[in-house]
Amino acid sequence: MRSAVLGIAMASLTMLTCSVVQARPVSYAGGWTLIEVANRASTAGLVHYSPAHNFSVGLRHEWQRANDVKLTAIQPTLLVKRWFGREYQGNFYLTGGLGTAKDESPNKLGSDTASFVGVMADWETRTLFVSYEARFLEQGALGNHSMHAARFGWAPYAGDTGELHTWLMLEVDRREHFEDKTSVTPLLRFFKGPALLELGYNLTDPSPLVNFTYRF
Repeated sequence: MRSAVLGIAMASLTMLTCSVVQARPVSYAGGWTLIEVANRASTAGLVHYSPAHNFSVGLRHEWQRANDVKLTAIQPTLLVKRWFGREYQGNFYLTGGLGTAKDESPNKLGSDTASFVGVMADWETRTLFVSYEARFLEQGALGNHSMHAARFGWAPYAGDTGELHTWLMLEVDRREHFEDKTSVTPLLRFFKGPALLELGYNLTDPSPLVNFTYRF
């Protein structure tokens, strides 16, 4: 009886983990991840390696389109805490970066040292999702930025391992350096196996959202 209960619990945990693991900023030990993010503020690419299950380090390249500044930085991320329940999982991450920012606009303000710190947290079941993310970026003469974003998501069905998973999500973000400081973006998230794709459109500051993640 005890082994049967344990087996059911492990199966439930495996199904939950498979349904939520795709968008993690830290992969399994020895894993590589490619992440592309495009939203109303920037287009960015990150390739990271996870030497342990709770830590990753990668190279980030980001184009801030509004002021035509390009940022290149080393980005470590630490999984501080992970919670497991019978039907939920929660995570809390700390991240940061250090590198250089270069002005590519006609202003030609040159280059400066850039650094950022951030936090990420999420809680989810197989059909419900809530997350929060914040980043504080300093680029010297090229400008300092802050960003806050919260997401709420719902899956119309609970997909099994290997199946296509679909989520309906709503993102609300706050960027003090934008004219429209607060914006709303509905989006769709799809993932299957090691690949994740998000497609959305910002209703406040009209612009597409296209995010892609692939784990090797």
